[in-house]
Amino acid sequence: MTASRDADAPSMDGASADFAEIAPPLPSPTMLSPTQVQSGPPIEPLVRIVIYDPAQWETFVDEWVSSLKTKYHKVLRYTGANDRGIDVAGFEDKNYLQGVWDNYQCKHYRDAITPGTAWPEIGKMLWYSFRGEFAPPRAYYFVAPRGTGTTLTQYLTNSPALKAALIEAWPKAVADKITATQLIKLEGKFAEYVDAFDFSIFQPVSPREIIEQHRTTQYFIARFGGGLPPRPVVGAPPSDLAEHESVYVARLLAAYADHTKTEVPGLAALKAWKPLEDHFKRQRECFYHAEALRVFVRDKVEPGTFEGLQDEIYHGVADTADGDHADGFERVKAVTQAAQDVLLDAHPLGGSALVKDKRGICHQLANEDRLKWTK
Repeated sequence: MTASRDADAPSMDGASADFAEIAPPLPSPTMLSPTQVQSGPPIEPLVRIVIYDPAQWETFVDEWVSSLKTKYHKVLRYTGANDRGIDVAGFEDKNYLQGVWDNYQCKHYRDAITPGTAWPEIGKMLWYSFRGEFAPPRAYYFVAPRGTGTTLTQYLTNSPALKAALIEAWPKAVADKITATQLIKLEGKFAEYVDAFDFSIFQPVSPREIIEQHRTTQYFIARFGGGLPPRPVVGAPPSDLAEHESVYVARLLAAYADHTKTEVPGLAALKAWKPLEDHFKRQRECFYHAEALRVFVRDKVEPGTFEGLQDEIYHGVADTADGDHADGFERVKAVTQAAQDVLLDAHPLGGSALVKDKRGICHQLANEDRLKWTK
């Protein structure tokens, strides 16, 4: 008996014999995270930057430039049409363009940078340094979403070949692109200057290098995600009070005095009240936890993020702080308990804030005169 076949099904004869059933993909060996269910799989930074439009690239570069500020005396970005081939400049000293400096040419190109794109930029650097408008930079880096192409990279790693190729291309690819007001011919003193110029200053920078430098900034997590790294264990507070503890400690002592109806002139006096002495030790430990969190996130999230966390805590405890309490000590306990109960799921630091951090932030707010324990 011949097996029946659907009339609409493709024949397996001839060219159709190349068809095959499509098998469903095998299940992932790992569980999906809530974030992946909501947003899909993470996109690598290298993939993200190649789809940036010019405005997004400019913002990314501005963020990345902040990573250079620890490397130089000053980092400046040049704007305007007449930038003379300078984009981002890192200066080693106060002599700026007449001293030791590096140039970062951070153009937004759809494709990897080719020699034809690079020649006019190199030409500007040669011409304007020849005229004495600035000293030649120590290094000149090409920075772009897709980096430099194979041919240009080969030239940039072989300075004699780079010079020879530029000189050959000059009449057609450079002479009329340095300035709109004149044709810059490679002749006379200028030709001698170019011939003696150190072409090894021109160097490629891979997008991966730029991303790794961007990773050290406060903007990386907000731009590329990935979450905060594991938080270090917080050690015990130092035995001696630090200067930045004076305000919140004084306010705690005033709250204890309000509770005991007796003057509490200093920490030594707390030995007369063991529960108060223990309470103070816990509050100080919480304060140092909050301070450790502030320092931990300082270089990892955008400016103002930790202050936003403090605001969340403040608004979560303000009504409790304003309420009626038997004394200042009771107010401290009520407010720190309210802080512990504040939900921070929507805040970017919520997952990193422990109970001690929440309670300690109350004492940071007391330091800033935003919370008071006694009327």
